[in-house]
Amino acid sequence: MRKIALITGGSRGIGAACVRAFAEDGYAVAFLYNNSRDKAVALVQTLRSEGRDVSAYQCDVSDAAQVQAVIADILRTNRHIDALVNCAGIAHVGLFTDMTEDEWDHLFAVNVRSAFSVTKAVLPGMISQQRGAIVNVSSMWGEVGASCEVAYSATKAALIGLTKALAKEVGPSGVRVNCVTPGVIDTDMNAQLTADDRAALADETPLCRVGAAEEVAKTILFLCGEGASFITGQVLGVSGGLVI
Repeated sequence: MRKIALITGGSRGIGAACVRAFAEDGYAVAFLYNNSRDKAVALVQTLRSEGRDVSAYQCDVSDAAQVQAVIADILRTNRHIDALVNCAGIAHVGLFTDMTEDEWDHLFAVNVRSAFSVTKAVLPGMISQQRGAIVNVSSMWGEVGASCEVAYSATKAALIGLTKALAKEVGPSGVRVNCVTPGVIDTDMNAQLTADDRAALADETPLCRVGAAEEVAKTILFLCGEGASFITGQVLGVSGGLVI
């Protein structure tokens, strides 16, 4: 039976790298995107031209009703989901005292509630088939916190807590739940960094460079595969050794 992967935030950055990595590993991949339609279409076209089975679905993952409808559509086509990667996320940089309640709530809706809604929609099928792997994409800032990124750090810390607790809850059903905490990765989210900032962060990283989205994707692919069959509830840093 062919393996099916569902990836949120799959049109760019780490999510797009995951789409490619899973597709190249033989998965049929369904991915969700919200605003980056052109990038989503281009990614699908590229991978299909290589003979990969990839489909894109527009969905605001902060809207539970949209999530339920889209995943029901995916399940009608694929019947089961073997791997779920909760990668959708946004950032917010600014002083905590300047942040509005609406901004706080929106960040939690996209970064945390989406993981709740998508996972809740996918889990019954995984539990029924007594197998499945879920990987939540957090951040090193969820572990150590970042000045001027309080809300972002809080959302990513929430994903770590979700991972550890859910792993205990669904482990008896054969479902594994893990988490990755990327460090400084070359993605759109870090595009606002100046060249000096990037150089400074690279200098602080033991491996002396910024990471690539593909490196994070390969780690996630491993956690969803048979090589990680006895790994659950873990938080794996993909940061080049950077600890602030």
